[in-house]
Amino acid sequence: MTEVPGRPDPDALLRQVTADEAAARRGKLKIFFGAAPGVGKTYAMLAAAGQAHAQGVDVVVGLVETHGRPETQALLDGLEILPRKPVQHHQRALTEFDLDAALERRPALLLVDELAHSNLPGCRHPKRWQDVEELLAAGINVWTTLNVQHLESLNDVVGGITGVRVWETVSDRVFDAADEVALVDLPPDDLLTRLKEGKVYLPEQAARAAEHFFRRGNLIALRDLALRRTAERVDAQMQGARLATPGSQVWATSESLLVCLGPGDTDGKLVRTAARLASRLNAHWHAIYIETPRLQRLPEAQRGAILAMLRLAQEMGAETAVLAAPDLVDAALDYARERNLGKIVIGRRARPQRRWWGQFMRRLGERAPDIDLIAVARGGDDGRPPQRRVAVDDAPAPRIAKAIWPRYVAAALLCLGITALAAPLRHYLELTNIVMLFLLGVVLVAFRWGRGPAVLIAVLSVALFDFFFVPPHLTFAVSDAQYLLTFAVMLIVGLAIGHLTALLRYQARIAGHREERIRNLYQMAKALASALSESQVAAISDRFVEASFRAQATVLLPDAAGKLLPGDIQAPTVDVAVAQWCFDHGEPAGIGTDTLPAASAAYLPLKAPVGVRGVLVVAPSHPRLLHIPEQRRLLDTYAALIAMALERLHFVTEAHGSQLGAESERLRSSLLAALSHDLRTPLTALVGLADTLTLQLLAVQAPESETAAAIRDQALRTSRLVDNLLEMARLQSGTVQPRKDWLALEELIGAAIKALEPSLAGHPLQTDLPADLPLVQGDAVMLERVLVNLIDNAIKYTPPGTPLGITVRTQGDALEVAVWDEGPGLPIGQERILFERFARGQRESAIAGVGLGLAICQAIVDAHGGRIRAENRPAGGARFVFTLPLTAPPAVPIEGGLPGHVGEGPSTATS
Repeated sequence: MTEVPGRPDPDALLRQVTADEAAARRGKLKIFFGAAPGVGKTYAMLAAAGQAHAQGVDVVVGLVETHGRPETQALLDGLEILPRKPVQHHQRALTEFDLDAALERRPALLLVDELAHSNLPGCRHPKRWQDVEELLAAGINVWTTLNVQHLESLNDVVGGITGVRVWETVSDRVFDAADEVALVDLPPDDLLTRLKEGKVYLPEQAARAAEHFFRRGNLIALRDLALRRTAERVDAQMQGARLATPGSQVWATSESLLVCLGPGDTDGKLVRTAARLASRLNAHWHAIYIETPRLQRLPEAQRGAILAMLRLAQEMGAETAVLAAPDLVDAALDYARERNLGKIVIGRRARPQRRWWGQFMRRLGERAPDIDLIAVARGGDDGRPPQRRVAVDDAPAPRIAKAIWPRYVAAALLCLGITALAAPLRHYLELTNIVMLFLLGVVLVAFRWGRGPAVLIAVLSVALFDFFFVPPHLTFAVSDAQYLLTFAVMLIVGLAIGHLTALLRYQARIAGHREERIRNLYQMAKALASALSESQVAAISDRFVEASFRAQATVLLPDAAGKLLPGDIQAPTVDVAVAQWCFDHGEPAGIGTDTLPAASAAYLPLKAPVGVRGVLVVAPSHPRLLHIPEQRRLLDTYAALIAMALERLHFVTEAHGSQLGAESERLRSSLLAALSHDLRTPLTALVGLADTLTLQLLAVQAPESETAAAIRDQALRTSRLVDNLLEMARLQSGTVQPRKDWLALEELIGAAIKALEPSLAGHPLQTDLPADLPLVQGDAVMLERVLVNLIDNAIKYTPPGTPLGITVRTQGDALEVAVWDEGPGLPIGQERILFERFARGQRESAIAGVGLGLAICQAIVDAHGGRIRAENRPAGGARFVFTLPLTAPPAVPIEGGLPGHVGEGPSTATS
């Protein structure tokens, strides 16, 4: 069935109808978008919700954070508010958005504030935007709020500007899929005024915010990001609406340029003029070269000069492309309309010799009334294309030209053969049938050898037909004037058939090249997907790159230190320094780049999403291939496939190692738990018996009392070791939660010192505790174990008589406890390794222990929301410091009826 021009694609219409039906069933999402907290997003959302409620819309407040602002709180009057769901977190009763209640209530419009919020553990989804997705899927319209720093793509940019990294983020996919985004904008000076008036944060928080996040320069940058991101979203919506409009005309909503390079634009003036124009208009611009069958026959030097101009345009900020098309105007207009480019820049000469170029400008003007045409005078005034103006270092390698005269000889011989075949049949065939034989020869020649030989055989066919078959025979005289029309029609038809057949041959060849590139990409991706080692990936990559680019290729992979390993001995000559620079900087180098373009090979970093996995080195036999934009994009695609394959192998190896490690750790934990339970009872009995024996021997003053005391000390040490094993097994199971109470740290320190009193006999202990030490909230048993392990660790790793000390300080909103010694100190560079399970400062040591004490300390301190670290003291020795968060104790009545706090009054220091 013949396709009707302009008729819509039925498959596209079906997809559109299906998408519209799905969108009709889905709820609508509206985001109130702002540059920073305090610009009025929640206020604007509630104000709009109040108007919708007044118009009869069923509005329900699912969750709104007013942050104590009375003007915002007043807007909630008259709106139905869903009760929040209670959630237990660290033995504290908190509240969260109740998703199930919202789904059951099913209002027409639901307000859910702070889209980027992270839900507490125990909720259905970890993120609030996932709750919103479920609400939308249920057909509920949702309004929400979002700040620009919470967008995932801008999170690191905002962090670099403000110095504050926000960890609660929303994928840009959610933002772009929103049905409506309302930008809530407020000038920075007005926002700072609101901050000073206490309308954003409480006074103490406002002072800190003004010093860090809420600086005027930060707010200006955030406002710029918010405006730009909103404009990008609107531009994307405009492009979609434009493409859906019949005719798909160019909409001049923003300045954009398209530079069409021709065979005479080899001096760079057109490119430089377009770059200056784009800079003045603040416009994005593209540069293309359309290669028709006629232009494909240009001299190699001139084609290389055009590719050099494309590279120049790319260096100056343009997007470049080489298009293969039979018609210049169709290709240029399709490219411009697809990308909404409103201005086309073309080169013009004062005395043009090529009429087709003038026709190109005229046809563009006739067929594109919605596009502005800009003609730029080309360099030179001689009217000749400056084919010799190509720089020596830009000139591509010469292409070995095949002789074309055999094609013309073959075409002539074929025409003579048709004549010899038809001569004996002239008495049996009509002249029209003989004409068909000659036209068949034209078709065969055009398909096999192209347009030139087809023109030759068309002319020869007319001449031979007249000489041998038209009366009078064997002469070019014509007895009937009607034969002149036959000759003219025969020549015109022959030339037209030859032209169309040659054009079809050219298009088939171009399609074949494209199909070959796609097939190679598919086969390479399929082969890389089945590769099981890095050597297989390198071998597959080398094979496909060499076949596609007629080049030698090798993949260089780094070692553990980030140094590239030498490739195969059959690989091309590789400059290791250039390859290492390419790997370290993640930028290409060599042929076709701005870095060492005189190198004999191209160096491409194998960039994966996580990092650079290696370097692909390509030494082409014809450097011109790497200057063609399409070929360079194909090579970049190959490099991306190789990088993804290498990263897949890396993560497979990491996952396998992690799985083995987890299994080993699980087995070790099970063994430790079993052993610790079995050893604990006999050790407890041994300690009791040793105590009894020591007391009995001391009573009779027997000399063996010291031996009994030593047995008791060793039994206690072994008992503490087993307790550590059991405690680590319990902590690792994840079932142990601190039972927090208000504690006096002096009592914990005293209890720890009492527990280690025998071991501390040979070490002077110094304590430095302030008199006004505040209370801390924590588990007394766990925190005492931290102190015992730290002090015991200092005793074990310092010589007898070495002073030890405990220092306590208040640092802001945290309490800092330091256990120090004047011993040999910690191994350099192993300060963090010491807190790993079964890690010891000295692998071979006579000191008893399995390396669990510090790991238990870190687990307990982390469970209390604190931090622990190890460091060497400047004066010598080691220091272990842990911090615990300070919170305000609950108010209790004191004598006289005045309110007070737990722990008020002087405190004593344990020394």
